[in-house]
Amino acid sequence: MGSEVGAQAARARALAVLRIRGRALAVALLPAAAAVILVAGGTSDHLVGPGWDAARAVVSAVALVVLLAAGVIALVVARARPAVSPTVPIAEDAAPDLYRLVRDLAERLDVPAPSAIALTPDCDSWLEDRTHPAHGPPAREERDELAGAAGGRHRRTAAPVLVIGSPFLWWMRVGELRAVLAPVVAGTGPSAQPDIAAARRFVRGLDAAVATAADRGRCPAFRPACAGIGWVARLLLRSCRQHAAEMERGVAAAAAERAQAVDYGVRIVAQEQVGLAYAGWDRLLTRVALPAWRMGRWPSRLDAGVVAALTELSRRDRLAEGFASRLGERPACDLLEEPGTVDEAASLLAARLFHGGPAECGPDWAPVDWSEYPEEVVDRKWRTDAARLHRVLDALGVRRAPDPTVHDPNGPTLTRVLDHLTAPDRDDQESSDAGAAAASPAATSDADTGAKRLSRDPATLDAEAEAGADADLHPDEDTPRTPRTAALAARLSAELAREDAAAPPAPAPGASPSGQAGPDALWDVDALPLFPLQPPRTERELLTDHVTAMVCCAAMDTAGAQPGLDWLDGPTLLVGGERATDLAPRVLSLVEDGDPDPLRAWLSDLGIRPEKPVRLV
Repeated sequence: MGSEVGAQAARARALAVLRIRGRALAVALLPAAAAVILVAGGTSDHLVGPGWDAARAVVSAVALVVLLAAGVIALVVARARPAVSPTVPIAEDAAPDLYRLVRDLAERLDVPAPSAIALTPDCDSWLEDRTHPAHGPPAREERDELAGAAGGRHRRTAAPVLVIGSPFLWWMRVGELRAVLAPVVAGTGPSAQPDIAAARRFVRGLDAAVATAADRGRCPAFRPACAGIGWVARLLLRSCRQHAAEMERGVAAAAAERAQAVDYGVRIVAQEQVGLAYAGWDRLLTRVALPAWRMGRWPSRLDAGVVAALTELSRRDRLAEGFASRLGERPACDLLEEPGTVDEAASLLAARLFHGGPAECGPDWAPVDWSEYPEEVVDRKWRTDAARLHRVLDALGVRRAPDPTVHDPNGPTLTRVLDHLTAPDRDDQESSDAGAAAASPAATSDADTGAKRLSRDPATLDAEAEAGADADLHPDEDTPRTPRTAALAARLSAELAREDAAAPPAPAPGASPSGQAGPDALWDVDALPLFPLQPPRTERELLTDHVTAMVCCAAMDTAGAQPGLDWLDGPTLLVGGERATDLAPRVLSLVEDGDPDPLRAWLSDLGIRPEKPVRLV
């Protein structure tokens, strides 16, 4: 460790953490020390008598119990498995140029090189210690170093693993990636300092012990003992939390100070690309990947999609000229031998972390290429939503007046939807009002939004619907503003809840998202998704999405429109090869105000025939 101010402060805080560990050990040994004194006094004929004999027996028993408890706690802290971030491991033979870049960077910074490299489907990079025995055997080079140091006075600490955000590799250039990784790699220097390494192991052990004690399924027969272990671990963790936080701040400050001499000017530009990559990645996941995941398909080239999304953003913002010169440089993904394979593994891991999909591909969970996305995801999504919309209309008893020019007046037509949302009172108003009353709890309470309905039992929804038949309508920003649209939206929400409840359980996850055993098999697959992107959609959003899907189906079947992919907004309708704009606002005005004029004018301009039935899934 260097002489940076932050490094010295980090070592001071590490010593404070180790002093807390020493005090805890001293407290555990105190009864044993008292027992030794009493026993020694008795054998030397100094502390004799019935009172001293009783004191020796009591103190010895207490010392034995305390030592046994301390040994159990120490064993749990030492053997508890620390949390490991789910990542895609990158072997050296799969990315020799990337390993060479990182080692050259470490040599220039005069710090140990990371022991391995892994990718995470997120816009972040960090160092992660995986030297715990539960994390698997060390690499061959690491074993050689440890064997060579075994005969010395101090055992060398294995270097941590460098975790790199996969979007960085595809969006950043090689020089930018090097500049971004410089402060991260510089952190291996403080990690090799013995006091800091020991303090980190102690804190990680306490954190893992708390998690182990809180897992009731792991030790159901010893819950009182687990509760005691958890209490002691939490007490120690609270005692050293402030020192540990200041230690990590000192490590970060020391790493940043040491990295200032490496590509400082490039790092300023690269930091701008970090924020841009984060924005593009978030938009790609929520607008493009999430609809595919909900359809049982996972895009297999998410990282390549980030480049397309950010390029499209630069084109729309009239920054294409500056970005074009930048994109002419070598991308960091060229440092990988097989970037497509790595991108696919990172994409599957992203689907598991953010949506909770299974580890293996199957008929209901298959990869989809970007060229197949419009047909496999967009078209299928719209027709599925349109079919659900007409099923709900059937359940509400919605019927159209007979029209001799239409073959099936009650078929899946856009006219049927528009008439229901905009027609004045008719003879079937009572049946529609009955449907609205049946679904009124979801539309009458500010608390019963669609986000809550989708997570509740369908039987409970029906019971509450019958009980709330005469509730008043209080529209808000999450609920449609008319009784007719509120009833339809509530029924759509209930239908989605029933579909989710009837869906078969996901298959058991495999050992590793990358198909390999090792550190990545240690994260808790039962808690998927670990980072859900967003809560379920509100009722107004559900209704708008379903009506929009019906409009798009009518456009495709009667006017020759095609499904498309917009890198920033997800599914889009292509009319004559051009993106159909302002469709969502027109549908939203229809849903909220019952005004069909903007939508009907748009349909007329495009030659869409809403009276014609459409094909449904």
